[in-house]
Amino acid sequence: MKTPYWFLHKTPVAFVLWPFSWVYYLGTRAVYKMRMRGAYSSKRPVICVGNILAGGVGKTPIVREIAKYFDAPVVMRGYKQDIKSGRCSDEAIMLANDGIQVHTGDRKSNIILLDKQSDKTPIIMDDGFQNSSINKKISVIVFDESIGFGNGFLLPAGPLREVRSALSRADAFVIIKSDTKKARLELPVGKPLFYVKTKTVSPYSANQRVVAFAGIGYPKKFFRNLKNVVAKRAFPDHYQYTDDDLQKLIKLAEKKKAKLITTEKDWVRLSPEYQQKIKFASLNVSIDNGLFSWLKDNLK
Repeated sequence: MKTPYWFLHKTPVAFVLWPFSWVYYLGTRAVYKMRMRGAYSSKRPVICVGNILAGGVGKTPIVREIAKYFDAPVVMRGYKQDIKSGRCSDEAIMLANDGIQVHTGDRKSNIILLDKQSDKTPIIMDDGFQNSSINKKISVIVFDESIGFGNGFLLPAGPLREVRSALSRADAFVIIKSDTKKARLELPVGKPLFYVKTKTVSPYSANQRVVAFAGIGYPKKFFRNLKNVVAKRAFPDHYQYTDDDLQKLIKLAEKKKAKLITTEKDWVRLSPEYQQKIKFASLNVSIDNGLFSWLKDNLK
């Protein structure tokens, strides 16, 4: 689904939905405590890279860099993967394309299977901070500086999966820097804080007109980091594009005398036919080296 407008603003709709947030909170707390009873402790250290917001805040590039640094496998639920068709989630394909060992599906089951290997490297868990069925060695929470806590409300009135006090369970925080909007972000005192800088790199020259489209949690982040955008189209997160969607985008680009451009996450969801016609903007990620040093020290 598309990220609702009220997730980032305290609108009347958000206040109307606010009472339902407490129903959501009580339900998720009950599930969290129930799962704790059968929590599994892996023989290998588990590094959880998670968040407390619904929708994408940019975790996958960070998971990718940590996994590459430790030459470690990644376990993830895999959004909208289809076992019958063999289609994997977009994040899983992105990581696998970089040569990372990725295991999708039930994270606990996959960690149990990985424990049977002789490998001693850590296991990186993409998301799962709210999953109490797995004991983590380290939990790192990612925030986007331009989004912060959104409107500060719990689902469905806002983007928060948990109350802010849940951040006390985290061991460290990673903040994705923003050159434009900076939201207020108050985090627990005394815990390590690391920064990440990202740069969207277009495959086209700066004077090339482009029509941008994206089906990610917060497409505005992608659009504002591109130059010479003459038209843009936002789709729901993890959207599966149809031939009709893509033909309309191609015609729009032709009308605007522009080139089509999208995110890597969207591009991997396209068929090979359209991948040849459409290019993606790559995301260069620069992570504070202190994060890797801190992770190594805390894995000892």
